[in-house]
Amino acid sequence: MPEAPFETQSASPQSASQQPDQATASRSPFFRWLTYLVLMPLFAFATTAFGTVAMLASLFDGSGRMQHSIAHAWGGVLLRIAMSPVQVIGAENLQKAPVAVYALNHLSYMDTPVVLSKLPFQFRILARHDLFKLPFIGWYLQRSGQIPVDSTSSRSTVASLNRGVKALQSGMPLVIFPEGGRSLDGQLQPFLSGPAFMAIRAQVPVVPMALIGTHELLPMHTYHLQPRPLLLIVGEPISTAEYTSKMADALTQRIFDAISQMHRQHSNRESLPTDATKQSASRQVSAS
Repeated sequence: MPEAPFETQSASPQSASQQPDQATASRSPFFRWLTYLVLMPLFAFATTAFGTVAMLASLFDGSGRMQHSIAHAWGGVLLRIAMSPVQVIGAENLQKAPVAVYALNHLSYMDTPVVLSKLPFQFRILARHDLFKLPFIGWYLQRSGQIPVDSTSSRSTVASLNRGVKALQSGMPLVIFPEGGRSLDGQLQPFLSGPAFMAIRAQVPVVPMALIGTHELLPMHTYHLQPRPLLLIVGEPISTAEYTSKMADALTQRIFDAISQMHRQHSNRESLPTDATKQSASRQVSAS
């Protein structure tokens, strides 16, 4: 069996996690109390209501398509509650690859509502396997056809990647956050190579996407919102026809560069890192 690289991340000596988060420090007291007293209760109500409907729908629809439609509506409602409209740039690129790995940066819990509400097709998300064990959340993930990722061992990692490959080969697009977790400061973090590997194995393109604004809306480790306009930039599909499984790192770097460039082009942030591989611990997990 060919190698299935799945790089892991490590903290860099100059990691952003060691630097203060300016967006968090300057948050408005008005929106803090508005969130606690109004917005979060509305979030909880909407999530409970849509989650209940989705669970009931799963009794009649084992494919997950009905649940996805409900999640699409849930994402739109949460964004309206958050008073954060989303502009999609490059939406025409979504029509160029019916089945693809859609890779984007991960900034906030609000990334998922943005993606669910703005991508106009069915897709599945790769989620940490431990989330599938939680009450309600785990039941929804299982019954809606989401894909668990277990990286606790080489064997389980390969099995998770192969589940993603099978989903792609069956015609189901995947949405993946290659960073493997939310960014603490809004900057791009090192990418995992698993998404590139799955795209190569399934011979489907990778569509790079960049999210801007969700970090300021709801940064990591905060629980109050700062409403603002959001951007979702969709890049040109990247063909995997000339790549082999052993070239997953090269494709990962290309995806990183594409997302980094879109992020810089559409935001006023400082320069992002320019190498996805050098900043991560290049421990590869392989199966024979």
